[in-house]
Amino acid sequence: NMKLLEIIKHEGTAEHVAAAAVEVGLKQGKLPIVVGDVPGFYVNRCLGPLMVETTALISHGVGIEQLDKEILKYGMPVGPITLVDEVGIDVANHVREFLSNADMGVRMQGGGTDVNVLGEMVEKGFLGKKSGKGFFVYPEGKGKGKKTVNPEVAARAKELVTEDMKLSPDEIRNRLLSRFVNEAVLCLQDGVLENPHDGDIGAVFGCGFLPYTGGPFRMLDAHGIDKYCDMMSGFADKYGAQFEPCQLMKDMARENKKFHK
Repeated sequence: NMKLLEIIKHEGTAEHVAAAAVEVGLKQGKLPIVVGDVPGFYVNRCLGPLMVETTALISHGVGIEQLDKEILKYGMPVGPITLVDEVGIDVANHVREFLSNADMGVRMQGGGTDVNVLGEMVEKGFLGKKSGKGFFVYPEGKGKGKKTVNPEVAARAKELVTEDMKLSPDEIRNRLLSRFVNEAVLCLQDGVLENPHDGDIGAVFGCGFLPYTGGPFRMLDAHGIDKYCDMMSGFADKYGAQFEPCQLMKDMARENKKFHK
């Protein structure tokens, strides 16, 4: 049960209307943030590139279970594969298609394959947890054992491997999460977010982004924005423009600034 509530403000929204919506959210026990009216709003906009990167990692030889495992070890409460299964493959596919045709350009590209894996799964009726089969197969009834990898999907994932890069756990995690983090900073740069604080709250309470870091902006401050920028530039040289750090991240790195004073 996610506590986050995104209040969408467009050009014509009066301040007192946005404030009233926040007040209602607080009374409901939610954590409201005010965000701009763009495709995906804030959290889904950041998750889009991360989902594309999930496919890219599969094409570079990372197994379905391994993807979840490496992210869980890093401190995320749920892995990207399990997240898609729980949201619903059909819903995730719709979001992916919507964002791919929106205003995000190269950031929704670089998936390593032109195959729409989610679309194929929907056609087969693999809709995730709600249908009993997605990336995982879910045993029926309570206490019937653990979920297991769906053999059909695992076999299809192996067919999509273009090159087994034998990636290290660090590279897997950093490739996945940097796509999310860069998009979060871009949301601040473009005024989708009002401040870094909202971006941290949104990411932690909207999709469980590394809670121990306090959110992507606090994580960048602690890690060193310059070091993170260099890492992403290295990925951009190796894998393509989808990893290019956004202008605000580059500016903050160059001026040695922090998001939180």
